[in-house]
Amino acid sequence: MISPVIGWYFKQRSKELRSNIEHSLRKQEELFQDLMEQLLQTEYGRIHGIEKGITYQTFSNKLPLASFEDFSPYIQRMQAGEQQLLWPGDIKWFAKSSGTTSNVSKFIPMSYEIMEYNHLEGGKEALSQFFSFYPDGKIFEGKGLLIGGSTKQSDGDDGYYFGDLSGILMNHLPSWANWKSTPDIEVATIENWEDKLEKMVQIIKDENVTSVSGVPTWTAVVMQRVLEVTGKKNILEVWPNFELFIHGGVNFGPYREQFKALLPGDQVKYIETYNASEGFFGIQFEANKPEMVLLCHLGVFYEFFPVSEGPKTENVVRLCDVKVGVNYAVVISTLGGLWRYVIGDTVQFTSTHPFTFTITGRTKLFINAFGEELVIENAETAISKAALETQSVVTDYTAAPIFLNAQGDGGHEWLIEFSVEPTDIQQFEVLLDDALKSVNEDYKAKRQGNIVMKSPQIRVVPQNTFHAWLKSKGKLGGQNKVPRLSNDRKIIEEIKGMIGL
Repeated sequence: MISPVIGWYFKQRSKELRSNIEHSLRKQEELFQDLMEQLLQTEYGRIHGIEKGITYQTFSNKLPLASFEDFSPYIQRMQAGEQQLLWPGDIKWFAKSSGTTSNVSKFIPMSYEIMEYNHLEGGKEALSQFFSFYPDGKIFEGKGLLIGGSTKQSDGDDGYYFGDLSGILMNHLPSWANWKSTPDIEVATIENWEDKLEKMVQIIKDENVTSVSGVPTWTAVVMQRVLEVTGKKNILEVWPNFELFIHGGVNFGPYREQFKALLPGDQVKYIETYNASEGFFGIQFEANKPEMVLLCHLGVFYEFFPVSEGPKTENVVRLCDVKVGVNYAVVISTLGGLWRYVIGDTVQFTSTHPFTFTITGRTKLFINAFGEELVIENAETAISKAALETQSVVTDYTAAPIFLNAQGDGGHEWLIEFSVEPTDIQQFEVLLDDALKSVNEDYKAKRQGNIVMKSPQIRVVPQNTFHAWLKSKGKLGGQNKVPRLSNDRKIIEEIKGMIGL
């Protein structure tokens, strides 16, 4: 009796979502005023001279654009027990995410408000969008499979909790969501992935799973293991009522063919989301179209600056001033206490009524094909360490993902040019892999058990290879550099083709 009621609720909610999208600018203005009231009560607000009734212009003049390193001292104090530093409420939860220059992981503060009114509401909006697209959906007649991470309590007396965003949110799901989900939270949040995978599969193979929420990488691994255990040919033979996959976190394009084999036909619908530890920002706007719509009513105030002009105060614009076709870097102020935070993503608007967009990349070089969030700082640190320990000298390099195939052989491929080669390239591979694990927790997690990502493949290229490639592009001299990391294989395949690899 309860399942139809839940479905009816989301069908009604989809109408409210459309109204909120229609009035995005008004929602942003209302949110700005509310956020300023909260900022006024914090140490960060007092330090920057925030006063009651502050206008946007004054706010943008007083508060600088900020990186994680700018907030890190405050976050460390919060973890030690101080409060009202970045947000007026108590914060005991922190989402762990990789990719900073000075830390293995960054810890994003998770206030009650950002969890309740942004992340969890964002998940509900994704379900609302599904029923907007497909009013006859029956996903609540079965169970939703949650594929997420784990959480921990800190050592010592400080008493804060940290972990993957998905693990944190699973600890705060409403009772109805827990009732309609599988596996139970004790299994879903097991820290060791290999143990969790086996225990999950034994439970979910016999459930009536009708939907999945997760990153494509891990979802594919779980589904492949279900097929191995059950002996079935595709997932619809195991879960015949399966009809929805909500995905995000990495580009879905490289996984599309793999999921066509796992979920044949057109029974299963796909909805993409744009969410991160810092916030839930967008959802797919129309069925079967890639553009997403910015969610302006969920506790995130947006600003943007053109990537070509750089992060300067005079270059920053509000949502009301963005233009179609410009490549923007995203700046956010949130219910979690992040103020004018440059998140590192770049977007391009395809419409301003409504505000639809595509994600165009990152402000920094990176690889994130499997959720590993490998950034250039990680790569430079790791390759330097491997070269030092093998007494080799690296002249140039570039790396790109090897996307998962039917055999699951995903990972990274590195083209490296040495002026002094290591005597044992296999040893160099091991050292590079270990160093990457030591500086990037997400990479380490994805490498666990060789399930999703295999060890890096290194190909030694002849000297002057990169010089020749730059020359072929007319980019010799000046500030032209070889891109160290790419999230696709265009550059690496060009170079391999040039030298006959």
